[in-house]
Amino acid sequence: MKVLAINGSPRKGGNTEILLNTVLEAIKQEGIETKLIRVGGKNIHGCRGCWACRKLNNRKCVFDDDILNDILEDIFTADALVFGTPSYFSDMTPELKALIDRAGVVGGDLFKHKIGAAVVAQRRGGGPAVQSSIHHMFLMREMIIVGSTYWNFGIGREKGEVTGDEEAIANMKNLGQNIAWLLKKIN
Repeated sequence: MKVLAINGSPRKGGNTEILLNTVLEAIKQEGIETKLIRVGGKNIHGCRGCWACRKLNNRKCVFDDDILNDILEDIFTADALVFGTPSYFSDMTPELKALIDRAGVVGGDLFKHKIGAAVVAQRRGGGPAVQSSIHHMFLMREMIIVGSTYWNFGIGREKGEVTGDEEAIANMKNLGQNIAWLLKKIN
């Protein structure tokens, strides 16, 4: 079993990464393999809607000029995906949106029955709207969405500030435990 977290934040070591690592640590404690990939701040562009990937059916995007094809196999072989992003004007970062749009088209049925969870770092608001945007992809690809004791977001603007949000940290631990529990039930 493998859980892959995708960090949409361009801030290395920032609040989104702290929240994702908290989720992953709880999963690791259950003996499940985890990996974190950061797409925020990296070269990745949106889907061009050409559908050539579907015609070729080789699990790759025909545009090989950014990081997407390098990480698709990690996405497709994971049993669970945790997408994390800061709230940028009540939505995800453009890098994460580009990944979701393109991977969702290239992968098609490869997402079916995978577990999915959304994690958001926010200053004051936007978290539920961002989670909803991420959930749209999960639902369109027949994934199973895992929740926790509250919305999966943490509050903090400056790097590391989210660690002071005790409720968020506890919620992320619980989210990781829920993902691990469901993975074990499914497998």
